[in-house]
Amino acid sequence: MQLDVTSSQLLVTDSDFKDPNFRMQLCQTVKSLLALKVIPVFNENDAISTRRAPYEISFLANSIRVLADMEDPICRVLKRTELADGLILEKTSCPLGVLLIVFESRPDALVQIASLAVRSGNGLLLKGGKEAMRSNAILHKVITGAIPDVVGEKLIGLVTSRDEIPDLLKLDDVIDLVIPRGSNKLVTQIKESTKIPVLGHADGICHVYIDKSADMQMAKCIVLDAKTDYPAACNAMETLLVHKDLLKTEGLNDLLTELKSEGVALYGGSIASLEYGIPEAPSFHHEYNSMACTIEVVDDIHSAIDHIHQYGSAHTDCIVTEDLAAAEIFLHQVDSAAVFHNASTRFCDGARFGLGAEVGISTSRIHARGPVGVEGLLTTRWILRGNGQVVDGDKGVVYTHRNLPL
Repeated sequence: MQLDVTSSQLLVTDSDFKDPNFRMQLCQTVKSLLALKVIPVFNENDAISTRRAPYEISFLANSIRVLADMEDPICRVLKRTELADGLILEKTSCPLGVLLIVFESRPDALVQIASLAVRSGNGLLLKGGKEAMRSNAILHKVITGAIPDVVGEKLIGLVTSRDEIPDLLKLDDVIDLVIPRGSNKLVTQIKESTKIPVLGHADGICHVYIDKSADMQMAKCIVLDAKTDYPAACNAMETLLVHKDLLKTEGLNDLLTELKSEGVALYGGSIASLEYGIPEAPSFHHEYNSMACTIEVVDDIHSAIDHIHQYGSAHTDCIVTEDLAAAEIFLHQVDSAAVFHNASTRFCDGARFGLGAEVGISTSRIHARGPVGVEGLLTTRWILRGNGQVVDGDKGVVYTHRNLPL
């Protein structure tokens, strides 16, 4: 299979991004998308059209507007150091290169990802799900039509055949990063099929732990939002942990009653199943992606943390408590990409974090972690400017290592 990715590689060279006019064109492209009202118009033949949209159109537009208005992220000097007299070192930001994004269902993901690629100066290959094939094609046509000639429409390519994915995943000399957005099966398959670095998460098993000192009215609001606001989201609560002292209390009983009245199916661990007469959960490591959740009772905060580390996915976890000391223990000991105190797990989102759009949420400990916005699609380079200095065994160099203003 012949793949024309040369244009994308050419577009992300350093000489291009040193040109302020070029960078201005990229920013203008993002603004053009807003002017053209590039939004997910779901085709009536797309299977996704009957689902509840996870984003309001205005929410999506605002997230892209944040990208358009932000400071130019490319070729930004992050650190400047005088190594020796007349020898100046700069650490600068630059694009990663060419990205391959494989996503399922939602066409709004295409708009977010394309906007991020344009803003960060990366070449992009997109492969969307068959459920929204027509919408993806229309959105891709509109977006590439808004890209100025000086940039080139091949900055963003759309892969339409599933058969091309295995060949693309072999192009580790061309594609710099793969970001899968979708089911556990999709992410796992891609990770097992490529040598290209993969950024993303396979599971979104998010916990809310209600400590013994929690304000139960607050806890009820947080749990209901974390589970019912958008149950299929990767940042929705899948497991509710409760301190043993809360068993049979009016506050916890009210919370469980409210969950049931909202249509949430309750499953339990061994203790919760016996106490509340609910079916046992299939596994503590189970992602429902629906109006269902697991409940279990734990002895204390340390038991809750141990449970999260054993069964969680290092995505987003929350403690509800009025005990600030307990909150700090939880925030510092739970090793997840996002850890919250008295706030819904649904806040773990690029737009809600003020990053603009996001390409996804990463649970990796390398490079980007949590919601991945523009900064997660950039890397760094070191630029050294001198006037003839040589090392020569360091005999003639007096190192100053002085930090300079940016």
